[in-house]
Amino acid sequence: MIERKFVADNIKEFQIKEFVKQNLGRVGLSDVKVQKTPLGEKIIISASRPGLVVGRAGANITKLTNDLKKEFKLENPQIEIEEVKETGLDANIIAELIAGSLERYGSTRFKGIGHKAMSDVMGAGAIGVEILISGKIPSSRSKTWRFYKGYLKKCGDISIVGVQKAYSIAKLKTGVVGVKVSIMPQTIKLPDKIKLTSELQEVIEEVSEDEVDEVDEVDEVEEEKLKTPDEEEVEEKTKKQKEKKKEKKLKKETKKKETKTKETTTKNAKK
Repeated sequence: MIERKFVADNIKEFQIKEFVKQNLGRVGLSDVKVQKTPLGEKIIISASRPGLVVGRAGANITKLTNDLKKEFKLENPQIEIEEVKETGLDANIIAELIAGSLERYGSTRFKGIGHKAMSDVMGAGAIGVEILISGKIPSSRSKTWRFYKGYLKKCGDISIVGVQKAYSIAKLKTGVVGVKVSIMPQTIKLPDKIKLTSELQEVIEEVSEDEVDEVDEVDEVEEEKLKTPDEEEVEEKTKKQKEKKKEKKLKKETKKKETKTKETTTKNAKK
């Protein structure tokens, strides 16, 4: 069945992504994409620190390609690395940084870690950010700490499509601590955002006579197109009436001329 094939391909792609994320730890991993090419599968890894992904003399990449061949039976997997320049606007990188700093400094400095990450995100140009750190911090009871700043959409289509969300975990002595990061980037277009334009300024330009004649001709053509059939009939009637009046005038003028010529001829004859 075709449907089963599509489902199997998607499951395999998800498993490859999870496998790459587990093997590449604390390298500023942003995203993993899998593309099918005629030569084989192409795996694109986006990370903030590509040097750690490559390793010394490409040791990490060669090991990862061999593991992918064994685990998923890929014939020729090609790994491509992309560097993420704007790390402050990537939710995955921020979540990984928070988890790494919690594992390094412990649960006592979690507030400073949360505020620093929040200020970094807002300094990068984000509209809003929310960081949730949940776990046994700082006491033995589990608790959720929320760090937020700016404007963030929580519902609607924009919260699903536009807001970047990422999850990460930090393994501490007290237990596992979960980290959730939500970032609303500056590139998003909000439907309720309205821009007020300035007042219109009148600009007077000099126009030549030829341009005026062209504009008049265009206006006449558009007026003829917009006319209704009733208006056309009325115009035709008025034209016919005008033509009849002209014919009557011409007839009267011709009669007057003829009478004048007759009178002049009779006068000359009498003389």
